[in-house]
Amino acid sequence: MVAKRTRLHPDILKLGLVSFLTDLSSEMIFSVFAIFFTTVAGASASLLGLIEGLADFSASSLNYLAGWLSDRGGKRKIFAIAGYGFSTLAKTILLVSTSIVGLSLFRVIERLGKGFRGPPRDAWLSSIAPQKTRGYAFGVHKALDKAGAVLGPLVAYALLSWLGETPEGYRMLFWVAFVPAVLAVVVLGFIQDKPGISREHESVGENWKLLSPQFKRFLLPAGIFALGYFSLGFLLLKAHAAGFSASQIVLLYALFNATCVVVAPLAGKLGDAVGRSRVVLLGYALYGSINLALVFASSQWEIIAVFACYGLFYAVEDSQSKALIADLEHDRRATAMGVYNFVTGLIYLPASLIAGALWTVAPELAFGLAALLSLVAMGAFAVLRPAGISPR
Repeated sequence: MVAKRTRLHPDILKLGLVSFLTDLSSEMIFSVFAIFFTTVAGASASLLGLIEGLADFSASSLNYLAGWLSDRGGKRKIFAIAGYGFSTLAKTILLVSTSIVGLSLFRVIERLGKGFRGPPRDAWLSSIAPQKTRGYAFGVHKALDKAGAVLGPLVAYALLSWLGETPEGYRMLFWVAFVPAVLAVVVLGFIQDKPGISREHESVGENWKLLSPQFKRFLLPAGIFALGYFSLGFLLLKAHAAGFSASQIVLLYALFNATCVVVAPLAGKLGDAVGRSRVVLLGYALYGSINLALVFASSQWEIIAVFACYGLFYAVEDSQSKALIADLEHDRRATAMGVYNFVTGLIYLPASLIAGALWTVAPELAFGLAALLSLVAMGAFAVLRPAGISPR
């Protein structure tokens, strides 16, 4: 009876494979990007904050458009392929240039593809996952996604250990990372589309008005939380300041992702059992606690514990926020996913800029602000009660 209740549609696993291959590629690069950008290329921490903020904004800038277009035509697959394909093409920049300009362009342009593929893919996923097991489905997808993020840093670590932490070693890493990105697009091409209802005459304005009020209420606490949700690159820099080498930081990044892989399906089942709003609040509380710990953390064992806890937080917050949105918005899920990503991504830019500025004064200030904003977001969520109705 339990096995039947938790059985997943095969396409959920296939979409998970696509995400696995994509993250295998991307995380090989992102696990070393902050260190490479600041130590090898010679960029400052403030510039890293700017680029990371622009990358987050880039990832969200096309979300609303992609979601609206997907709901308008009822298509999912074509937009997902376009997004994954664009990210793959962006990685060719690293094959020809590793200057500060080239690295910055790659980081920002690559995220455009992520922004375009996300809402249609998540709406696709929610349409083949029943509400009773939707949290579990999103959790399993996130686990597969992050399994690639576990393997990616390990491959990066092996390559850097073999070739050395030299410009040539990093260039070889970028070439190897390009291969699974191409394979991801090929696999996606063989998955059958699951179109939604076509709304060809619905304008952007009409589309926004018809989104559920419960979903719109959720945007306020999500936006407050996003203001304190700065780039993971700063956590990587914290580890570097604590004495970890670049190759050791790759292992810490793998630990973060491994924790996420283990916890994500369990978090999904927890959300299905007790209600996703409670699990989203748990994610906010975890993030606040982690940042509070980072204010005082200085030893290497404390940093290791923080990376493990960060994986726990990410498993809870990311997948279950999407499952909550799928519950709150029944008819225009791609748009809702797009609006959520657009709003939070728009806020990620000032969040990373503020974090970068505070970092130059004292890193503890950046982590302290994130902890405070997490608490405020929890209060806003409790007051607005966006999930106060029973989902269909």
